[in-house]
Amino acid sequence: MNIFVINPGSMSTKLALFKNGKEEVSREFQHTKASMARFERVIDQLDFRMDAIREFLAEPNIDAGSIAAIAGRGGLLHPLKGGVYEVSDDMIDDLYKARYGEHPCNLGAVLARKLAREWSVPAFIVDPVVTDEMMDVARLTGLPSIERRSLFHALNQRGAARTVATRLGRYYETSNFIVCHMGGGVSIGAHRQGMVVDVVNALDGEGPFTPERTGGLPIIPVLELIQHGENTSKELKRIILREGGVFAHTGTNDLRELVDGMESGNEKARLVFASLSYNISKHIAALSPALVDEKGSFEIAAVILTGGMARSERLVNEIKKLTGYIGPMEVVAGEEEMAALAAGAEAALSGSVAVGRYSADH
Repeated sequence: MNIFVINPGSMSTKLALFKNGKEEVSREFQHTKASMARFERVIDQLDFRMDAIREFLAEPNIDAGSIAAIAGRGGLLHPLKGGVYEVSDDMIDDLYKARYGEHPCNLGAVLARKLAREWSVPAFIVDPVVTDEMMDVARLTGLPSIERRSLFHALNQRGAARTVATRLGRYYETSNFIVCHMGGGVSIGAHRQGMVVDVVNALDGEGPFTPERTGGLPIIPVLELIQHGENTSKELKRIILREGGVFAHTGTNDLRELVDGMESGNEKARLVFASLSYNISKHIAALSPALVDEKGSFEIAAVILTGGMARSERLVNEIKKLTGYIGPMEVVAGEEEMAALAAGAEAALSGSVAVGRYSADH
């Protein structure tokens, strides 16, 4: 059973071919800022991304005729329960129009559908970023007109949690975890008995600062920046999502460069690293109440660190020191997204999971 996987990111296109659950061949195309800056909208990148896919498929060890299904990274859609969804006309329409927002992940389903029609095979998305299983008490804010949203690295978080559950001899669906995805954005989820009941939202400005995002900011000073004309709301949104965090403090969004600065005696680098570790740890701890049951009992199988920054032994050790009282820590370095996409598509083909159908009316 061969599954072709497509995962478009902000500056990369990751592609892989899985055979019976094992990765046979993969490639990550890196894109320069200059090459991406020429596209006004995400959907305008479609042909550019498809050229990369065609180059990958032209490799001699790839037989496109053997592919049974395509799995693409899920994009910004209306809220959905986690799981596997067939790519539908309504889904494609919402992604083309960016009805729920612009992000490179919107291209996953669009690219998958395009190839699926050429090859006459099904196309799926799995655990999209809009996966919403949040409990009601976590949605309310102090302003009735604004509710918290569930937007997070659902695919990688759930993939990492399943990996750790297997490692510990447990079932994901009957275990509790706090999972922290640490990449360019940091999202954290409280996974309770197979449901992600609360999240630190990586796209709405919540949580810790990251290599390039500001994370949560004191709201009154932010309003004053706009009021005094120092920044427009559009400029602030760009800064909050792309030019904040470690980058704003040090001029780099590369954790390795930050650590090199520390080792060279740079005091500012030391402080920024310590604050990054502290803030991530603080928001991991903040999700602990989500795992307390109705009788007041707290149970957790593990705190899980995943994503690119989980490769940093120094960062992992610092977070472990600050959160060790919560429970044992497990690390899934890098990302589980490609394997999770392939597993979801394979489960859909085998009939072992129910396949959802996306509709614009919800």
